Amino acid sequence: MHRRHFIGLSLASLATPALAVPRAYRLSGAGATITYTFHLNGAPIKGTVPIDTANLSVDTSNLAASTADVTADVRRARTGLILATEALKSSSVLNAAAFPLARFTSTRIRLGSRSRLSDGAVIEGLLTLRGETRPVRFDANLFRPRGSAPDDFTALTVNLSGTINRRDFGATGYGDLVNDTVAIAISAEISAPA
Repeated sequence: MHRRHFIGLSLASLATPALAVPRAYRLSGAGATITYTFHLNGAPIKGTVPIDTANLSVDTSNLAASTADVTADVRRARTGLILATEALKSSSVLNAAAFPLARFTSTRIRLGSRSRLSDGAVIEGLLTLRGETRPVRFDANLFRPRGSAPDDFTALTVNLSGTINRRDFGATGYGDLVNDTVAIAISAEISAPA
């Protein structure tokens, strides 16, 4: 059984007018993490970058109008291998010293089946990495905690997943060892202030 419930909203499902306006959300105590996976000599290597700031707005009456603006400090990127972590932050890959922040800003949300922010939903946006800004897209799911009331959206979990080509951002270093495709997964627990 799933531990969380997918958010599936439509105008008819809203129980109170108070939910019919965009609500600001903040990262919860558990925060948020970006997990990335790349292949080094054919072997998958995972790493993480904590999300520093997130300006999020969820409009439960019009989920497609929800927005996200998120930054992460790539100087805090980690892998399980010290040498791989240092190479990742080097000037030929992330160039973390010159470009310490990565930023994602949503530009469009395409809802999934039955107007859900799950079941095939996609968030499109602009990713800035190494000072280069490129369009990206992530598959999206939004959950409320298991056992919560159908109209209780005070606490949510957002999961995003997708891939980028690191060369699109000028991160070309170690091309003989590392594949260009990087898988990204983002998991964030968010809450609406009372």
